[in-house]
Amino acid sequence: MARRDAGPPRTGPGEREVLLGFLGYLRAAVIAKVDGVAEPAVRTPGVPSGTNLLGLVKHLTHVERHWVLGERTTRWAATFHAKPGESVEDVVGAYRETAARVDAAVTAGDVAGLRWALTHLIEETGRHAGHMDILRELIDGATGR
Repeated sequence: MARRDAGPPRTGPGEREVLLGFLGYLRAAVIAKVDGVAEPAVRTPGVPSGTNLLGLVKHLTHVERHWVLGERTTRWAATFHAKPGESVEDVVGAYRETAARVDAAVTAGDVAGLRWALTHLIEETGRHAGHMDILRELIDGATGR
């Protein structure tokens, strides 16, 4: 199933609006890639490294918590795998909740002080969204956003 890709997001004129706009755009792409993928395919590795759709969402949740919310992660490899009891709804729900907390922190904080962290989140989310594009196409042929 081929979908048309969405164009870049419309944002406000300020730095905060641009950074949050692009981050939100990429988060939506990440969530769209797990939408409709049944168990066990959503957590089945698509490549020899073990990378899988649900694990990437879990990892991105930890990335945002680490770089903006101060919840330090030391075992990064462990963040790439959802636990057996965690459902898609659990992992995506935690990602959405974390995104809302990050957005609130950025809105309330000094954007200059968060510039590097936000740019890193955009880069990391974009890179993993690309991985997810490939994994999803391997699972069921779905392409686009």
